[in-house]
Amino acid sequence: MNDGGGEAGLKATLGMREAIALTVGIVVGAGIFRTPSLVAAAAGDAAVMIGAWVAGGLISLVGALCYAELASTYPQAGGDYRYLTRAFGKRLGFLYGWARLSVIQTGSIAVLAFVFGDYASEILRLGPYSSAIYAAAIVVIITVVQWIGVRAGSALQNWLTLAEVAGLTAVIGAGLFIAPEAAPGPGPAGGPPIEMVLVFVLFTFGGWNEAAYISAEMKDARRRMAPMLIASLGIVTVLYVLANLAYLRALGMGGMAGSEAVAAEVMRRAFGEGGAVLISLFVAIAALTSANATVFTGARTAYALGRDHPALAWLGRWDEGAATPRRGLVVQGAAALALVAAGAASRQGFQTAVDYTAPVFWLFFMLVGVALFVLRAREPDIARPFKVPLYPVLPALFIVTNAYLLYSSLAYVRTGALLGLAVLAVGLMLLIPIQKKEPAR
Repeated sequence: MNDGGGEAGLKATLGMREAIALTVGIVVGAGIFRTPSLVAAAAGDAAVMIGAWVAGGLISLVGALCYAELASTYPQAGGDYRYLTRAFGKRLGFLYGWARLSVIQTGSIAVLAFVFGDYASEILRLGPYSSAIYAAAIVVIITVVQWIGVRAGSALQNWLTLAEVAGLTAVIGAGLFIAPEAAPGPGPAGGPPIEMVLVFVLFTFGGWNEAAYISAEMKDARRRMAPMLIASLGIVTVLYVLANLAYLRALGMGGMAGSEAVAAEVMRRAFGEGGAVLISLFVAIAALTSANATVFTGARTAYALGRDHPALAWLGRWDEGAATPRRGLVVQGAAALALVAAGAASRQGFQTAVDYTAPVFWLFFMLVGVALFVLRAREPDIARPFKVPLYPVLPALFIVTNAYLLYSSLAYVRTGALLGLAVLAVGLMLLIPIQKKEPAR
């Protein structure tokens, strides 16, 4: 382990604007166009629903402060993988790397690609497998762009994030000022248990932690990581609360809960069918934006995994000319394409995708919070440019919140959650031959 500084071969090429664009682009994805109906159905009350979105922003901010300490102290490619490996050893680090490659990140890329395909097909259908064709094409195109180099990838992200935020802003304006206000009516009739409200909300906020994966490539990361995360989450929280207020005004609680495409319904009420087609384009852009950012950060985990495990050393190659881990991008793209191929035959819904990723994601998220305590105790003398305020209260709150979300994701879902855990178990079996000759810390 090094002393927490950046890694050789990685150049600090990303400024504050690019880092915020990446972070906002990952978070403000297709989720805000899909999960509000699930949140409304589970909450059952407008005040509870809006409060949940505000709480989601605050909880995410607490987590971001924890990550700001870790990322500014250890600005290395690999993010969560590095923190977990440093705190708990290579075995747990490998298991997280496997989970990220097989469940968390690669699954997110495939889901986002399918969301893009669904909405792109509303504009131009390419036959019976239209969505899968679009999805596969997007995985390939984004991977190639990132393979060309980090500047091409970050420039694309800036423009996509601008278009994405503009689209969501258009929906907000339509719902708050143009669409006729929904008549009073009955609230949601049944729906997911209220314990799932925060699971859906924080799933929609998910992705801000991806900023940790670019800390080694961010200019002056030690000083800028905390303000970058705070600014990004501030932007996202404002957008999400305004979006839900717009949905609520135009559709009412019952209308939100009963719609599978709340944004399209708002635009339809404001501008007719042309508005629904327009928002399909915006949702496709949102999914494309998140997929691009997810591919960018995900390949950094494969790179970090290869650096630490001799059996996977071929993954740990950094192309200095392109300033990107090209082999990691290829492997990640191939895995995402495999998931797209599997999904082409048997499509599963958006909520099933949440079920699949949630337990594994919240498990490791909780362990990152624990890692902060471990590293504070084990390495008290290392320079920490930023420290979590109100330590140990805020990190403890972060851990408890993630433990609750882990429990909720296991207690109220079935098949998808079990499948995700089964894939994680495969990683445990792979760990035996790969780690056989590597001593534990």
